[in-house]
Parts: sequence; structure tokens; C-alpha cells
Amino acid sequence: MLAGENRRLLHSLGASFYLFFPRTRHSLPANMAQFDLNGKRIVIIGGTAGLGLSAARAFVRSGARLVLVGRNPENVAAAATELGEPVRTFAGDAAQPATAERAVAMAVSQFGGVDGLYHVAGGSGRSLGDGPLHELTDDGWYGTLEMNLSSLVFSNRAVVRQFLAQGRGGSILNMSSVLGWSPSPRYFPTHAYAATKAAAIGFTKSIAAYYADKNIRCNVLAPGLVETPMARRAAGDERILGFIRTKQPLDGGRIGQTTDLDAAALYFMSDASGFTTGQVLAVDGGWCLSEGQLPPET
Repeated sequence: MLAGENRRLLHSLGASFYLFFPRTRHSLPANMAQFDLNGKRIVIIGGTAGLGLSAARAFVRSGARLVLVGRNPENVAAAATELGEPVRTFAGDAAQPATAERAVAMAVSQFGGVDGLYHVAGGSGRSLGDGPLHELTDDGWYGTLEMNLSSLVFSNRAVVRQFLAQGRGGSILNMSSVLGWSPSPRYFPTHAYAATKAAAIGFTKSIAAYYADKNIRCNVLAPGLVETPMARRAAGDERILGFIRTKQPLDGGRIGQTTDLDAAALYFMSDASGFTTGQVLAVDGGWCLSEGQLPPET
């Protein structure tokens, strides 16, 4: 049986069902049991902080066994201590092809195979030299490309090879951003970052089409501004938070929390999404639908 917190997540996802079938209001419909991750073997690249760690907690509560990869050894050790036995961890650079290969091999050796990959790893290239195109440095371009796109391609390649070897399909969930198609020129003019997040969508749709007949599902989550370690600059800037109050108007107008994406990640990693591939789900508080109110230039 699912733990109480995950049960609330599943109820929220199934709320529309109850509008049409009110007699089921006091129990989950039978097909909602497919949200259970019991026995699922999932690799999370970027799973020891922020969005990845939040998802890992939800996956463990739903019965999954995990291999988590993170870049910071302290975060890796803390995640291992917190999550305990159903989790294997190691520190590695996601931009190196061998990292994802090791993660997949660990899942195979420890758990007997892989059922899903959640690629969260990535980040802002601002400190590397990303920014508006006329200010973008070569290091900013190549570094952001490696961090956000090469790492994703490498992890997807490693798990697809394993899925094909297993012969029974699996699920890939890749992390993009609303900035991949809905820019914010005043506060988020990081053009290399936007390019990599748009490319993640195109890449995911392309492999989703190619491997669909192998029952390999490939989908994308695209968050708005979420309070993660990567978002410290924005989360500490009152001007940006004022903008976010109208740009992400849901729930009173706020910055997103990592847990806001957990239910969507559970769906895509579970059998409930067994007939869904090539899709992009924006979990953005209304970012893509809102004008957002900019304060006057000073």
C-alpha cells in the first residue's frame, strides 16, 4: 500500500476522474494502482539534490529501488544515509559518458535490470560565461552544452542500450525548462542554457518516435522557476520574485518547490504512463500562459 503522502499525490492526479465518476470518490480507481513503483528499478542522474532528490524520496516511498548519481560527494553521502537500503549511490560527472554507463551497470548488478531513467542533471552556465548572445563566451557555450545536453544524451544512450538488451521496454524522463520555448529576456537571458533546454525536447521527441515500437517511452518535464540550488540567485532577488508573482500566478504567485514536480515524475516512471510518449509537461505555475508584469526600468 502506498504511504500517505504519495496517496495524496495520486489523489491529486486522479481528481478529474472523480468529476465524472463520483461514486469512486472514496477509493482510487483500479487503474490508479499503476502509479505504484513497487519493484521498479530506476536510475536518477542528478538525484542527490534539488529536484532529483525530491523525486528520489517520492520514488522510494512508492516502492522503487534506485541508483542515484550526483556530482557533489557530500550530497551523495547525505542522500545515501537518508534514503537507506533501496538506494545505491555514487559521485560522478554526468558530462562524462562513463558515469551513466556505470549507473546502469550498477542497477543491473544490484537489482537485476533497469525499468526507468530520470535525467535531472544540469544547471546554469552563467558562471562559465553563458548570457546574452553578444556576451556569451566560448567556454560558456561549450560548458553549458556539456552540462545540460551532452550529459542527457549520454545517460539516454546508456539506458536505451540496456532496454534493448532486456527486450521489454522502459521509461525515460528528461528535464528541460520553460525557457526552452518561453523566454524571459530581462531576468533570464542565458541563451546557451535556453538552447540546450530546447534541444532536450527535440532530442527526446526524436528518440521517442524511433523507439516507440520497442515500448521505450521518452517524455519531458519542463519546470518554471523552482527553488533549487541552481536558482539561488533568482530566489534571493526581490525584483525577480516580484516578477514571478505574476509570471507564475498559481497558488498565490510563488516560486516553485521541488515537490511540485514529484507527482508528474511518478506518473512518467510508472505503468500509468504506459501509453504516453514524446510529450512535454510544463509544471510551471502558469509561466507559459502569463504575461508577467515587469517593473519600470530604473
